[in-house]
Amino acid sequence: MANLKEIRIRIASVISTRQITSAMKMVSAAKLRKAQDAILQIRPYAGKLHDILMSLVDSLAAGEGNEYAQERDPGRILLVVITSNKGLCGAFNSNVVKKTLQLIEEDYAAQSAKGNVHLLVIGKKGNDFFKSRSLPVIDNQSQLYDRLTFENVSPLVEDLMDKFLRKEYDRIILVYNQFKNAAVQLLTVETFLPVKIEIPKDQEVIHPDYIFEPTKEIMVKEIIPKSLKIQFFKALLDSFAAEHGARMTAMYKATDNATELLNNLRLNYNKARQASITNEILEIVSGANALGK
Repeated sequence: MANLKEIRIRIASVISTRQITSAMKMVSAAKLRKAQDAILQIRPYAGKLHDILMSLVDSLAAGEGNEYAQERDPGRILLVVITSNKGLCGAFNSNVVKKTLQLIEEDYAAQSAKGNVHLLVIGKKGNDFFKSRSLPVIDNQSQLYDRLTFENVSPLVEDLMDKFLRKEYDRIILVYNQFKNAAVQLLTVETFLPVKIEIPKDQEVIHPDYIFEPTKEIMVKEIIPKSLKIQFFKALLDSFAAEHGARMTAMYKATDNATELLNNLRLNYNKARQASITNEILEIVSGANALGK
Protein backbone atom coordinates (compact mmCIF):
# COMPACT_ATOMS: atom_id res chain seq x y z
CA MET A 1 0.00 0.00 0.00
CA ALA A 2 1.29 3.47 -0.89
CA ASN A 3 2.45 5.64 1.98
CA LEU A 4 0.35 8.49 3.32
CA LYS A 5 2.32 11.23 1.58
CA GLU A 6 1.90 9.67 -1.87
CA ILE A 7 -1.85 9.25 -1.34
CA ARG A 8 -2.22 12.86 -0.15
CA ILE A 9 -0.42 14.10 -3.28
CA ARG A 10 -2.73 12.04 -5.52
CA ILE A 11 -5.82 13.27 -3.68
CA ALA A 12 -4.75 16.89 -4.18
CA SER A 13 -4.08 16.21 -7.86
CA VAL A 14 -7.49 14.57 -8.42
CA ILE A 15 -9.29 17.41 -6.60
CA SER A 16 -7.57 19.93 -8.87
CA THR A 17 -8.49 17.92 -11.98
CA ARG A 18 -12.10 17.60 -10.86
CA GLN A 19 -12.35 21.35 -10.39
CA ILE A 20 -11.09 21.91 -13.95
CA THR A 21 -13.43 19.36 -15.56
CA SER A 22 -16.40 20.66 -13.56
CA ALA A 23 -15.69 24.23 -14.68
CA MET A 24 -15.31 23.13 -18.31
CA LYS A 25 -18.59 21.24 -18.06
CA MET A 26 -20.42 24.38 -16.96
CA VAL A 27 -18.75 26.53 -19.63
CA SER A 28 -19.67 24.02 -22.35
CA ALA A 29 -23.25 23.87 -21.06
CA ALA A 30 -23.55 27.66 -21.36
CA LYS A 31 -22.06 27.67 -24.88
CA LEU A 32 -24.22 24.71 -25.89
CA ARG A 33 -27.39 26.57 -25.02
CA LYS A 34 -26.50 29.41 -27.37
CA ALA A 35 -25.31 27.10 -30.16
CA GLN A 36 -28.40 24.92 -29.80
CA ASP A 37 -30.69 27.94 -30.14
CA ALA A 38 -28.87 28.96 -33.34
CA ILE A 39 -29.22 25.56 -35.04
CA LEU A 40 -32.85 25.12 -33.97
CA GLN A 41 -33.74 28.53 -35.37
CA ILE A 42 -32.19 27.92 -38.79
CA ARG A 43 -33.59 24.42 -39.37
CA PRO A 44 -37.21 25.47 -40.11
CA TYR A 45 -35.99 28.11 -42.57
CA ALA A 46 -33.61 25.68 -44.28
CA GLY A 47 -36.35 23.06 -44.46
CA LYS A 48 -38.88 25.42 -46.03
CA LEU A 49 -36.30 26.66 -48.55
CA HIS A 50 -35.57 23.05 -49.44
CA ASP A 51 -39.29 22.35 -49.91
CA ILE A 52 -39.62 25.28 -52.30
CA LEU A 53 -36.58 24.07 -54.22
CA MET A 54 -38.04 20.57 -54.53
CA SER A 55 -41.27 22.08 -55.88
CA LEU A 56 -39.14 23.26 -58.79
CA VAL A 57 -38.00 19.74 -59.63
CA ASP A 58 -39.73 19.91 -63.02
CA SER A 59 -37.71 22.97 -64.01
CA LEU A 60 -34.49 21.39 -62.84
CA ALA A 61 -35.22 18.15 -64.65
CA ALA A 62 -35.93 20.09 -67.80
CA GLY A 63 -32.43 21.52 -67.68
CA GLU A 64 -33.34 25.12 -66.90
CA GLY A 65 -30.78 26.66 -64.54
CA ASN A 66 -29.60 23.30 -63.29
CA GLU A 67 -25.83 23.73 -63.66
CA TYR A 68 -25.51 22.99 -59.94
CA ALA A 69 -27.42 19.73 -60.35
CA GLN A 70 -25.38 18.25 -63.19
CA GLU A 71 -24.22 14.73 -62.38
CA ARG A 72 -20.69 14.01 -63.59
CA ASP A 73 -18.37 11.06 -63.25
CA PRO A 74 -16.67 11.56 -59.86
CA GLY A 75 -13.18 12.04 -61.24
CA ARG A 76 -12.09 14.78 -58.82
CA ILE A 77 -13.44 14.81 -55.27
CA LEU A 78 -13.30 17.50 -52.61
CA LEU A 79 -14.03 16.44 -49.03
CA VAL A 80 -15.01 19.31 -46.73
CA VAL A 81 -14.12 17.98 -43.27
CA ILE A 82 -15.63 19.85 -40.31
CA THR A 83 -13.95 19.27 -36.94
CA SER A 84 -13.30 21.50 -33.91
CA ASN A 85 -10.52 23.89 -32.98
CA LYS A 86 -10.23 22.45 -29.47
CA GLY A 87 -10.07 18.97 -27.98
CA LEU A 88 -11.41 17.35 -24.80
CA CYS A 89 -14.68 16.46 -26.52
CA GLY A 90 -14.55 12.68 -26.55
CA ALA A 91 -14.72 10.94 -29.92
CA PHE A 92 -16.15 14.02 -31.66
CA ASN A 93 -13.11 14.66 -33.88
CA SER A 94 -11.85 11.09 -34.17
CA ASN A 95 -15.17 9.89 -35.63
CA VAL A 96 -15.02 12.51 -38.40
CA VAL A 97 -11.36 11.73 -39.09
CA LYS A 98 -11.98 7.97 -39.28
CA LYS A 99 -14.92 8.45 -41.64
CA THR A 100 -12.86 10.73 -43.87
CA LEU A 101 -10.05 8.18 -44.04
CA GLN A 102 -12.60 5.50 -44.92
CA LEU A 103 -13.92 7.61 -47.77
CA ILE A 104 -10.39 8.18 -49.08
CA GLU A 105 -9.20 4.58 -48.72
CA GLU A 106 -12.38 2.74 -49.71
CA ASP A 107 -15.11 4.75 -51.42
CA TYR A 108 -12.77 6.91 -53.50
CA ALA A 109 -9.67 4.73 -53.52
CA ALA A 110 -9.30 4.91 -57.32
CA GLN A 111 -9.46 8.71 -57.36
CA SER A 112 -7.13 8.92 -54.36
CA ALA A 113 -4.54 6.75 -56.11
CA LYS A 114 -4.49 9.31 -58.95
CA GLY A 115 -4.22 12.22 -56.52
CA ASN A 116 -7.73 13.45 -57.32
CA VAL A 117 -9.09 13.53 -53.76
CA HIS A 118 -8.47 16.77 -51.88
CA LEU A 119 -9.43 17.99 -48.42
CA LEU A 120 -10.75 21.33 -47.26
CA VAL A 121 -10.60 21.30 -43.46
CA ILE A 122 -12.55 23.46 -41.03
CA GLY A 123 -11.14 22.99 -37.53
CA LYS A 124 -7.58 22.90 -36.21
CA LYS A 125 -7.84 19.35 -34.89
CA GLY A 126 -8.68 17.91 -38.27
CA ASN A 127 -6.11 20.07 -40.03
CA ASP A 128 -3.32 19.00 -37.65
CA PHE A 129 -4.16 15.33 -38.13
CA PHE A 130 -4.32 15.36 -41.92
CA LYS A 131 -1.21 17.53 -42.21
CA SER A 132 0.70 15.05 -40.04
CA ARG A 133 -0.39 12.26 -42.40
CA SER A 134 0.73 14.31 -45.45
CA LEU A 135 -2.76 14.13 -46.95
CA PRO A 136 -3.71 16.68 -49.67
CA VAL A 137 -5.20 19.52 -47.60
CA ILE A 138 -5.77 22.41 -50.02
CA ASP A 139 -7.12 24.86 -47.46
CA ASN A 140 -7.77 25.35 -43.76
CA GLN A 141 -10.72 27.55 -42.76
CA SER A 142 -10.49 27.15 -38.98
CA GLN A 143 -10.84 30.92 -38.50
CA LEU A 144 -14.55 30.65 -39.34
CA TYR A 145 -15.19 29.58 -35.75
CA ASP A 146 -13.85 32.91 -34.50
CA ARG A 147 -17.01 34.55 -35.80
CA LEU A 148 -19.47 32.01 -37.11
CA THR A 149 -21.90 34.11 -39.12
CA PHE A 150 -23.67 33.64 -42.45
CA GLU A 151 -21.82 36.63 -43.90
CA ASN A 152 -18.41 35.12 -43.06
CA VAL A 153 -19.32 31.69 -44.43
CA SER A 154 -20.86 32.91 -47.72
CA PRO A 155 -17.56 33.73 -49.53
CA LEU A 156 -16.27 30.20 -48.90
CA VAL A 157 -19.49 28.66 -50.25
CA GLU A 158 -19.36 30.89 -53.33
CA ASP A 159 -15.80 29.73 -53.96
CA LEU A 160 -16.87 26.07 -53.68
CA MET A 161 -19.75 26.63 -56.09
CA ASP A 162 -17.39 28.36 -58.52
CA LYS A 163 -14.93 25.45 -58.35
CA PHE A 164 -17.77 23.05 -59.17
CA LEU A 165 -18.99 25.12 -62.11
CA ARG A 166 -15.43 25.39 -63.49
CA LYS A 167 -15.22 21.58 -63.17
CA GLU A 168 -12.25 21.72 -60.83
CA TYR A 169 -14.21 19.19 -58.78
CA ASP A 170 -16.94 16.82 -59.90
CA ARG A 171 -18.27 16.17 -56.42
CA ILE A 172 -18.05 18.09 -53.14
CA ILE A 173 -18.91 16.18 -49.95
CA LEU A 174 -19.41 17.39 -46.38
CA VAL A 175 -18.26 15.23 -43.45
CA TYR A 176 -19.39 16.47 -40.05
CA ASN A 177 -21.24 15.70 -36.82
CA GLN A 178 -24.92 16.59 -36.86
CA PHE A 179 -26.39 17.81 -33.58
CA LYS A 180 -29.23 15.69 -32.19
CA ASN A 181 -29.03 16.45 -28.48
CA ALA A 182 -26.40 17.14 -25.84
CA ALA A 183 -25.42 13.48 -25.60
CA VAL A 184 -25.86 12.32 -29.21
CA GLN A 185 -24.02 13.46 -32.34
CA LEU A 186 -24.84 11.90 -35.70
CA LEU A 187 -21.86 11.38 -38.01
CA THR A 188 -23.04 12.69 -41.38
CA VAL A 189 -21.69 12.34 -44.92
CA GLU A 190 -23.63 14.70 -47.18
CA THR A 191 -23.26 15.47 -50.88
CA PHE A 192 -23.03 19.24 -51.17
CA LEU A 193 -22.60 19.41 -54.94
CA PRO A 194 -24.11 18.39 -57.27
CA VAL A 195 -27.54 19.22 -55.85
CA LYS A 196 -29.57 16.08 -55.33
CA ILE A 197 -33.02 16.19 -56.92
CA GLU A 198 -35.30 14.33 -54.52
CA ILE A 199 -38.39 13.06 -56.26
CA PRO A 200 -40.90 11.67 -53.74
CA LYS A 201 -41.48 7.91 -53.97
CA ASP A 202 -45.13 8.44 -53.17
CA GLN A 203 -46.43 9.99 -56.34
CA GLU A 204 -49.67 10.99 -54.60
CA VAL A 205 -47.82 13.56 -52.49
CA ILE A 206 -49.11 16.98 -53.52
CA HIS A 207 -46.68 19.89 -53.40
CA PRO A 208 -47.97 23.36 -52.52
CA ASP A 209 -49.09 25.26 -55.60
CA TYR A 210 -46.68 28.19 -55.37
CA ILE A 211 -47.06 31.19 -57.63
CA PHE A 212 -43.59 32.13 -58.83
CA GLU A 213 -42.65 35.60 -59.92
CA PRO A 214 -40.90 36.26 -62.18
CA THR A 215 -40.48 32.70 -63.55
CA LYS A 216 -39.53 29.26 -62.25
CA GLU A 217 -36.28 29.31 -64.20
CA ILE A 218 -35.14 32.58 -62.67
CA MET A 219 -36.24 31.44 -59.24
CA VAL A 220 -34.17 28.28 -59.60
CA LYS A 221 -31.07 30.32 -60.38
CA GLU A 222 -31.71 32.45 -57.29
CA ILE A 223 -32.80 29.76 -54.84
CA ILE A 224 -30.13 27.12 -55.49
CA PRO A 225 -27.15 29.32 -54.51
CA LYS A 226 -29.11 30.59 -51.51
CA SER A 227 -30.07 27.06 -50.52
CA LEU A 228 -26.47 25.86 -50.82
CA LYS A 229 -25.22 28.65 -48.57
CA ILE A 230 -27.88 27.87 -45.98
CA GLN A 231 -27.08 24.15 -46.20
CA PHE A 232 -23.37 24.76 -45.61
CA PHE A 233 -23.99 27.24 -42.81
CA LYS A 234 -26.41 24.79 -41.15
CA ALA A 235 -23.74 22.06 -41.29
CA LEU A 236 -21.29 24.37 -39.49
CA LEU A 237 -23.88 25.28 -36.85
CA ASP A 238 -24.71 21.59 -36.42
CA SER A 239 -21.05 20.74 -35.88
CA PHE A 240 -20.54 23.68 -33.54
CA ALA A 241 -23.48 22.70 -31.34
CA ALA A 242 -22.49 19.02 -31.45
CA GLU A 243 -18.95 19.94 -30.34
CA HIS A 244 -20.17 21.69 -27.20
CA GLY A 245 -22.58 18.86 -26.48
CA ALA A 246 -19.80 16.30 -26.83
CA ARG A 247 -17.45 18.34 -24.64
CA MET A 248 -20.09 18.86 -21.96
CA THR A 249 -20.80 15.11 -21.91
CA ALA A 250 -17.09 14.25 -21.82
CA MET A 251 -16.43 16.68 -18.97
CA TYR A 252 -19.49 15.38 -17.08
CA LYS A 253 -18.10 11.83 -17.30
CA ALA A 254 -14.61 13.02 -16.38
CA THR A 255 -15.98 14.80 -13.29
CA ASP A 256 -17.85 11.68 -12.24
CA ASN A 257 -14.75 9.53 -12.76
CA ALA A 258 -12.65 11.98 -10.74
CA THR A 259 -15.20 11.88 -7.90
CA GLU A 260 -15.16 8.07 -7.88
CA LEU A 261 -11.37 7.99 -7.92
CA LEU A 262 -11.26 10.56 -5.12
CA ASN A 263 -13.55 8.42 -2.95
CA ASN A 264 -11.33 5.39 -3.50
CA LEU A 265 -8.19 7.37 -2.68
CA ARG A 266 -9.71 8.72 0.52
CA LEU A 267 -10.71 5.22 1.53
CA ASN A 268 -7.16 3.97 0.90
CA TYR A 269 -5.78 6.95 2.80
CA ASN A 270 -7.95 6.18 5.82
CA LYS A 271 -6.92 2.52 5.70
CA ALA A 272 -3.24 3.45 5.46
CA ARG A 273 -3.61 5.97 8.28
CA GLN A 274 -5.39 3.42 10.46
CA ALA A 275 -2.69 0.84 9.78
CA SER A 276 -0.01 3.41 10.63
CA ILE A 277 -1.69 4.28 13.94
CA THR A 278 -2.13 0.58 14.78
CA ASN A 279 1.56 -0.06 14.13
CA GLU A 280 2.53 2.86 16.37
CA ILE A 281 0.32 1.56 19.18
CA LEU A 282 1.80 -1.91 18.83
CA GLU A 283 5.31 -0.47 19.00
CA ILE A 284 4.45 1.52 22.14
CA VAL A 285 2.84 -1.49 23.83
CA SER A 286 5.74 -3.73 22.89
CA GLY A 287 8.22 -1.19 24.23
CA ALA A 288 6.30 -0.85 27.48
CA ASN A 289 6.16 -4.62 27.93
CA ALA A 290 9.89 -4.89 27.33
CA LEU A 291 10.63 -2.25 29.99
CA GLY A 292 8.30 -3.99 32.46
CA LYS A 293 10.27 -7.21 32.18
